[in-house]
Amino acid sequence: MKKILLIEDNPEVRENTAEILALASYEVLTAENGKIGVELAGRERPDLIICDIMMPELDGYGVLHILSKKPETASIPFIFLTAKTEKTDIRKGMTLGADDYLTKPFDDTDLLNAVEARLNKISILRKQYAADAAGLDQFIADAQKVLNLTDLCKDRKVKTYKKKAGIYMEGEMPNAFFFVKSGNVKCFRTNADGKELIISLYKEGDFFGYEGILENSNYGESAVALEDSELTVIPRHDFLTLLHSHPEISGAFVTLLCKKIAEKEAQLLNLAYNSVRQRTAEALLKIHDLKEKDLVSISRDDLAKMVGTASESVIRVLSDFREEGIISIEGGKIHVLHPNKLEQVVKWNVARN
Repeated sequence: MKKILLIEDNPEVRENTAEILALASYEVLTAENGKIGVELAGRERPDLIICDIMMPELDGYGVLHILSKKPETASIPFIFLTAKTEKTDIRKGMTLGADDYLTKPFDDTDLLNAVEARLNKISILRKQYAADAAGLDQFIADAQKVLNLTDLCKDRKVKTYKKKAGIYMEGEMPNAFFFVKSGNVKCFRTNADGKELIISLYKEGDFFGYEGILENSNYGESAVALEDSELTVIPRHDFLTLLHSHPEISGAFVTLLCKKIAEKEAQLLNLAYNSVRQRTAEALLKIHDLKEKDLVSISRDDLAKMVGTASESVIRVLSDFREEGIISIEGGKIHVLHPNKLEQVVKWNVARN
């Protein structure tokens, strides 16, 4: 049962509003002034606060200001309830961080709709969506409900890509972005000499291909399936709707998207400063994690494209790792025996000189 704190100095309004909320199956706490309301909010941690503005001792603006400064209450949705209808008053409340504004007199439908909308939106912000197909479907279902858009993402399709099949090419206009339902995908860039550098590897639960939509530019890389893969293809216009909708929706959406950003930044630093040995160790760890198996199956050419060096250099490092007992190589497939030692190589650069 959701807990709502009602701060209202008028006894009749306070009683009637609390009764409406209780009939709608909410647990209701009441406070007759702002000071008591602040104390209750800190102690009870309600799911939502409804607060009058014009009150003695401490008005609604003061209540919101105090609660927004405390970490334990700053994220609680806040609805102002007041007879003041001037635009300047509304703007002041919203500037302080209020989520909604109900003016008196109001009917029970207006009140309950406002409460339900705020609770639905905050639930999306707080919910942790699983990085899999079910998590994506749940997020879209929640977004449809909050945004009241039943058609949102209805055009998304699941497409199957065979191993080595192209998904999109560098320079093409992005009309969609992708979610890996199963399989693995590599994204790479090609320089003027035709040499490739693998910049990202994606596995189940990863999004990719959205940077061009964000920048309103063409794809900056090419994408190819590393193995037979199923991808959910989500149209560009749905991406923009999710991104530019209510802050709660867009915040949750960005959280889903951003898992790979820190990894890409680290890769750029590694290319600039790390040795071939370090970069090869890191690439092996990425592939090992991607496959979630002991045997890593990747061509030496693709591994070199991840490392950003010649195949011959990667082969020499692999030979060193095998001699040191860190990996074994069976029929061209790499068996990572000691991932922890590869991690040490990445961190400490224990290369032999």
